[in-house]
Amino acid sequence: MFDISLTHFLIVSILLLAAGVVTVLTKRNAIGILIGVELIINAAGVNFVAFNRYAYQGVDGQMFAVFIVVLAAAEAAVALAIFLNYYNNFSSIDVEQADELRG
Repeated sequence: MFDISLTHFLIVSILLLAAGVVTVLTKRNAIGILIGVELIINAAGVNFVAFNRYAYQGVDGQMFAVFIVVLAAAEAAVALAIFLNYYNNFSSIDVEQADELRG
């Protein structure tokens, strides 16, 4: 039978991290950048749970994962509120126009 080891989880985490970084660096759309940040946060969550399963055998990794899910939900809500306000002012969510903000 196929045995899933820590290496498999780390490879998935690295792929998620790479996809998130590429998304953040290449997208000009604010929603696309938010999706990239979510991928990076999920990569960290996979690492916490994997190291909890294979290294520590406690509940700390799972608690970190729950904390990351809550943090990601709060971050998404705040970011979407900011994007909606930005869209109301500029009729676009292109991040290149953000230098026109005053404050």
